Amino acid sequence: MANEPQYKRVLLKLSGEALMGELDYGISPDVVKRVAEEIKAVVEMGTQVCLVVGAGNIFRGVTGVASGFDRTSADHMGMLATVMNSLAMQNALEQNGVDTRVQSAFPIASVCEPYIRRKAIRHMEKGRVVVFAAGTGNPFFTTDSAAALRAAEMGCDAILKGTQVDGVYNADPKKDPNAVKYDTLTYMDVLKNDLKVMDASAISLARENDIPILVFSIHEHGNFANVLKGQGAHTKICNA
Repeated sequence: MANEPQYKRVLLKLSGEALMGELDYGISPDVVKRVAEEIKAVVEMGTQVCLVVGAGNIFRGVTGVASGFDRTSADHMGMLATVMNSLAMQNALEQNGVDTRVQSAFPIASVCEPYIRRKAIRHMEKGRVVVFAAGTGNPFFTTDSAAALRAAEMGCDAILKGTQVDGVYNADPKKDPNAVKYDTLTYMDVLKNDLKVMDASAISLARENDIPILVFSIHEHGNFANVLKGQGAHTKICNA
């Protein structure tokens, strides 16, 4: 049926920048609340949801390196920033009545659970949203790679990449009025054309596990649910 979700279990990947809204830095309570409402609508459709949030609104490891930080230390700082964003999402989701668990790739027992694969799957089976924090727990890997890894480990049917625009374009649509939007792409198209949807390791991991990536705008009301129904504006990345 047209109004039924096409996927049973999905991972939503959000950039840290998506949580800033109109702010120059940090977390916008209004944006976090609205994203939580989008996730709640999907959970109420019966789809199991897990989530990975970046840290660009607080601290980016690559930016720290450019400023003179040691790469490992900078990446650890970025991972800690993802924990802050994850706790913010948990708070917003639970204020919306959505039972949520945060699992961290490295132990922070006083604020969240450690990452345990079977426990995370069980949480989702019970209708809880699981937010995966601290990336992969290792430096030199992005939260895009963490999203692809967790999606594979959780047996997700798709990765939903919530961005600032409604899909993948051949140029930045905010800068180039002639930019063309792609409806579908293969993983190899993304890699060959260096389209910057997600980093190469994340694309390769999704390709190896045949997990489609749906790129959509997180800022369009109701679009998360609509994309899962095959209705919303998005770009689908999959095998040919």
